[in-house]
Amino acid sequence: GYPNEACGVLAGDLSAREGGRPVRFHGLRNAADSPYRYEIDAQEQLDTQLAIEDAGEVVWGIFHSHVATPAEPSPTDVGLAFYPDSLYLICSLADEVAPEVRAWTIRDGVVAEVPLAVG
Repeated sequence: GYPNEACGVLAGDLSAREGGRPVRFHGLRNAADSPYRYEIDAQEQLDTQLAIEDAGEVVWGIFHSHVATPAEPSPTDVGLAFYPDSLYLICSLADEVAPEVRAWTIRDGVVAEVPLAVG
């Protein structure tokens, strides 16, 4: 977490692409220990994926923060987007008073914003 990028996975009843809803958040350690990028440890990612599947859930979304940049996917984020059925949620902490969270689909390098509804 802060001052480094934070990251995690949201589990859902169905994929975001299928209209599912998030039901559980799995906070994960940023193995990169960096304020400029995140990296999920491969074993922690596998363990989380198995726990999600064991619960009868799917990966609904991938979350990470941007410490000093907008809540928009960076070229690195796009290049490392391997879950086309999931949403990518990015929280910008650039404005400490008003953090911003935005959601995106990233499929085959094509990025599209998705409106977020909380409630």
